[in-house]
Amino acid sequence: MKNTSLKFTVAITIGLVFSCVSSSSASDIHENFLNCLLFHNSISISNVVYTKTSPSYYSVLHSSIKNLRFSSNNIPKPLVIVTPLQPSHVQATVLCAQLHGLQIRIRSGAHDFEGLSYVSQVPFIIIDFINYRKIQVDVENRTAWVQVGATIGELYYSIANKTKTLAFPAGVCPTVGVGGQFSGGGYGYLLRKYGLAADNIIDAHIIDVKGRFLDREAMGEDLFWAIRGGGGASFGMILAWKIKLVPVPSTVTRFRVPRTLEQNATKLIHKWQSVASKLHEDLTISLTLQMVNSSNSNKGELTVQGLFQGLFLGGVDKVIPLLQESFPELGLVKEDCTEMSWVESTLYLWAFGGQPLEVLLNRSQVTTDSFKAKSDYVKHPIPESGLEGLWRLFYEDGAKGVFIAIFPFGGRMSEIPESEIPFPHRAGILYQIHYAVHWVEKGEEVAQKHMDWIRKLYSYMEAFVSKSPREAYLNYRDLDIGVNNINGYTSYKQASIWGLKYFKNNFNRLAHVKTKVDPLNFFRYEQSIPSFM
Repeated sequence: MKNTSLKFTVAITIGLVFSCVSSSSASDIHENFLNCLLFHNSISISNVVYTKTSPSYYSVLHSSIKNLRFSSNNIPKPLVIVTPLQPSHVQATVLCAQLHGLQIRIRSGAHDFEGLSYVSQVPFIIIDFINYRKIQVDVENRTAWVQVGATIGELYYSIANKTKTLAFPAGVCPTVGVGGQFSGGGYGYLLRKYGLAADNIIDAHIIDVKGRFLDREAMGEDLFWAIRGGGGASFGMILAWKIKLVPVPSTVTRFRVPRTLEQNATKLIHKWQSVASKLHEDLTISLTLQMVNSSNSNKGELTVQGLFQGLFLGGVDKVIPLLQESFPELGLVKEDCTEMSWVESTLYLWAFGGQPLEVLLNRSQVTTDSFKAKSDYVKHPIPESGLEGLWRLFYEDGAKGVFIAIFPFGGRMSEIPESEIPFPHRAGILYQIHYAVHWVEKGEEVAQKHMDWIRKLYSYMEAFVSKSPREAYLNYRDLDIGVNNINGYTSYKQASIWGLKYFKNNFNRLAHVKTKVDPLNFFRYEQSIPSFM
């Protein structure tokens, strides 16, 4: 592969000279870019290139959009979409885009909360890895190679087809692409036992700004450090991850315990805050807050519900006494629990319980709403009075469609140093909060109402969450916390406004890696790592 890359680099250099002969006027950029791609890949790339005149252009563009906030006609569209099948397609796209002044947006699962993988305010193209998703599982060595266009569901299915006692500590939603999730961290119900997805990556393939195909040895440890939690799209085009699989028992136990405000949810949630991060690392209990119909009313009134959802790496006979000792207030009983395999638990934890495992292979997700999301980290329990103030916000008009997911840390996460990879949210974190508000109505006025509400919620929570900086999770992109300049230079100081929230002290090292591997800042977007140049 390395020899092939060298031959390709020579070929592309000749091609760049050839292409420079043509006109570089704005009206010719599109055509010249396509000619550049065809020159270097001949017929092989023509079948995976879509322009606005292609019959399948809009179906390909909209096939992966998960947030209708970015699907309207007035949202900027890419000049070209490339769905690569091989490294040379990516190499040509990277080098031809540079030559013709086009930005690249990188899409794998398209769950980017701010649409940054398929929207830009400047002329751009999309590399969509929807067809680049092979998975090779090596049970004997407990590893797997997974191409970045694969989804988490496809990865879990592939592992389960080979073994019932190995797993991978990635996310819950099966349609999320591994390209973005792993490069930003990636967490799920194995986090307290094994850490993040990014903590368990042992090699990677990437195309750099020079069009070179690099593995871990060739890219060096600085770049390999940066792409595991620092957001790979700032540094190049990640093609595949080599991951370390982790052992799980043949039988696990999952449970769901819902409690409303009328069922003493406030006190139970307050207690959960002090307990969840200290439980045995084989046990993870997440918490979801949402509005439901009140059982105490016949008038259709709503109330706040806290849903405690747990996964224990073992049988029900062990988890019941464990919780009776450490969290008896939850009142977990055998009837709340179901024993199953680990891969079956991934279905239940995403509300696909009882369906065949093949549902994990369904990449299509019916997108029926728009949403805005934000994130926080909590280091000290929120007092009951603070929770009660939060409940009051739930009853406001803009809160319709509110969904708050809270995930405990502790365990293995407290043992890994903050600087081990760019993801810094480790020791001292009790839990992470994911805020989201969804709406189905169309129109800017409706959207603004919900956006204003979640910003009000975020402002209210400031008193209870991490400070200096107020930390945020990269994979829950939030442009409210700061952005780079759309055109032109962005200073390290300006980028630090958002960068320190995502990366804390690791942000400086990320900027140095960026300066080394992409000094002219070709791989850039609204929250890309800046170069010092």
